[in-house]
Amino acid sequence: MTKIVSLQELIAGHIHEGQTLALEGFTHLIPFAAGHEIIRQGIQNLTLIRMTPDLIYDQLIGVGLVKKIVFSWGGNPGVGSLYRLRDAIEKGIPQPLEWEEHSHAAMACAYQAGASGLPFGILRGYTGTDLAKENPAYIKWVDCPFTGEKLAAIKAINPDVTIIHAQQADKKGNVKIWGITGVQKEAAYAAKKVLVTVEEVVDELDKTYQGIYIPHWLVAGITKVPGGAHPSYAMGYSQRNNQFYKSWDGISKDMSRFQEWIETQVMNKTQDA
Repeated sequence: MTKIVSLQELIAGHIHEGQTLALEGFTHLIPFAAGHEIIRQGIQNLTLIRMTPDLIYDQLIGVGLVKKIVFSWGGNPGVGSLYRLRDAIEKGIPQPLEWEEHSHAAMACAYQAGASGLPFGILRGYTGTDLAKENPAYIKWVDCPFTGEKLAAIKAINPDVTIIHAQQADKKGNVKIWGITGVQKEAAYAAKKVLVTVEEVVDELDKTYQGIYIPHWLVAGITKVPGGAHPSYAMGYSQRNNQFYKSWDGISKDMSRFQEWIETQVMNKTQDA
């Protein structure tokens, strides 16, 4: 059976109520199209993990599909707050939201531990912050057996499903990413299952740029969605829509505007393009 399916089939076949999901991408290659299909299918009770939650998580939270978020920074890059995220945490609108906050370094460390099959990661971090005190179930202090130094241990992250957007996949299911990357590789290897949306499917992956390769045996399913990272971008294929990020501030602040936007721009579309 081919791994290359429609976006609707990709999400329906692999994403289920109550799962823990990581939709990763850093400024670049954010999997918006996949997130919108999750909204269209109304998959509820999700735990979302992401190093830098931005607009797509604001949207998923705002429609009431999320019970918990695990993150290290949440905001509208270069603009301000995510108001659906804020309302969920501060007011329980549209439903109460649990949250687990970490530093960027700790999130990367936790993904790396998960990818390595380890129960936790170790870092010099959290000193002088209240994050460890606020997350005692996930952050512990340990003494180095060699030096006696006090270090932070963070519980490994192992999502049920990691979703990424990439430039290319070949017909065998191998995937290549280039340009700005975050923790896509670590999040993929840490997950029980990996789903990928791509700009194009090719016979042979582009050797022009160095990049990150995700091997076919790690990938459960692929769908071709040109522009699937919009309003973020895919190097070599699309540009970031800075104006949309600015306009989201007003949309996100106003619940009626948000609901109207979801209805017209997400629910009434069969697939992002």
